[in-house]
Amino acid sequence: MRFSSLSFVTAGLLLTAPFAVAQATKTLTGTVSDAMCGKKHMMAGKSAADCTRECVKEGSDYALVVGDKVYTLKGDKTAIDKFAGANVVVKGTTSGSTVTMESIKAAK
Repeated sequence: MRFSSLSFVTAGLLLTAPFAVAQATKTLTGTVSDAMCGKKHMMAGKSAADCTRECVKEGSDYALVVGDKVYTLKGDKTAIDKFAGANVVVKGTTSGSTVTMESIKAAK
């Protein structure tokens, strides 16, 4: 009976190990945009900041554009909104193409 219980625990750990992906804390420098537009804003006659805010108002997520990579940016939307269209430094945890923001500040 004891061997059987140990086997169950070991099997459970082996099955859940691939799903326990550690999130890495990173510092990224990029431009605040929205997930729909990414690098290239599509609203004619609008600034990058205005387009970002309009797209977010319509349901898009904030995004951080770093080179050719576009990360979905999660966190305090009020803090992110202040930097719409601006170059920033974001510290946060990454998981795939999502950054959960811990802090945001203007890039120097």
